[in-house]
Amino acid sequence: MKKTTILFDLDGTLIDSTQAIILSFNDTFDTFNFQKPTQEEICKYIGYTLEDMFTFLKIEKRYINHCILEYKKNYRKRSLLMTKLLPDAKEAVLLAHSFAKLGIVTTKTGIYSKEILEHLGIMKYFDVLIGREQVLNPKPHKEPIEKALSQMNAIAKEAWMIGDTKLDLLSAKNANINSIGVLCGYAKEDELKKYSKHIESNSLNAVQYIINNF
Repeated sequence: MKKTTILFDLDGTLIDSTQAIILSFNDTFDTFNFQKPTQEEICKYIGYTLEDMFTFLKIEKRYINHCILEYKKNYRKRSLLMTKLLPDAKEAVLLAHSFAKLGIVTTKTGIYSKEILEHLGIMKYFDVLIGREQVLNPKPHKEPIEKALSQMNAIAKEAWMIGDTKLDLLSAKNANINSIGVLCGYAKEDELKKYSKHIESNSLNAVQYIINNF
């Protein structure tokens, strides 16, 4: 029986859907005749919920729900074609699956995330996928991690969260589990070091760290 549990974030940790995200935001801003943000501004907030992203991108509250629906429509059209696994991501999942129970904890919509992972051929390795619609309080709140652990009958002290943003690491801290930040996504090393003492270049190295040290 596998005792260790490893939870992965998605964007910037296992997958790269940057262009699909940017184009879907651009289409949404065009639809409503809003001034489009720069690519850098969009990437700065990847990892947050869509509600937060549109807020940070200066959309008035009364328009946010409309923008989210439009974004999801645009993203759904291109997500499978424009999403790829990050280098060594599949190797990371296969290695982790050899000794641990695996889950996904993401702020992306769960149903779309599952479709993407099935398309990429790795959903079968995960016992649980917790998306935005499955929780009231997304990362950095502890709820998504605690919900994943509960569904997996996992013990917090034997669980790890691997992610590329402070939201992942803060969620892990709030849920009292171990964390590893990875540099293959959207945050810089100096930022991640504020929230976790374990930083690796990518998810494969993060999994190897767990094997070698715990």
